[in-house]
Amino acid sequence: MASRAFKDINLSFKRHPVTSDVVTISNEDAIKRSVKNIIFTILGEKPFNPLFGSTINNSLFELDTQFDSVRMQEEINSILLNYEPRISNIIVTVTIPPDEHTVNCTVQYDITGIPTPTQQVDVLLFPARV
Repeated sequence: MASRAFKDINLSFKRHPVTSDVVTISNEDAIKRSVKNIIFTILGEKPFNPLFGSTINNSLFELDTQFDSVRMQEEINSILLNYEPRISNIIVTVTIPPDEHTVNCTVQYDITGIPTPTQQVDVLLFPARV
């Protein structure tokens, strides 16, 4: 398999000191940022693409059962398969501490086309109005 490089715009929009272009992030960092953005985007929030995003944030005040954890794992796995083609072999682990209204999520994946070890992204979801 040929080696590939991935590059995204850094969302800080800082200027490169030499070229004055917008600073970019590449490969592992670019994909890690994309995975987090996909998980944090609320379903319907992205203009012209109402199916992009997740309903995870809607569930933060309803967390009580193991079923919620499994449902969230399946939803995160599904949206990453649909909207992040640069990753494969996705393993999602969701932990819901009782009575804390938070979700600890770990996503492990391999990057397609780049010989790197398995990557891991840890995401902590919590409501802004606790």
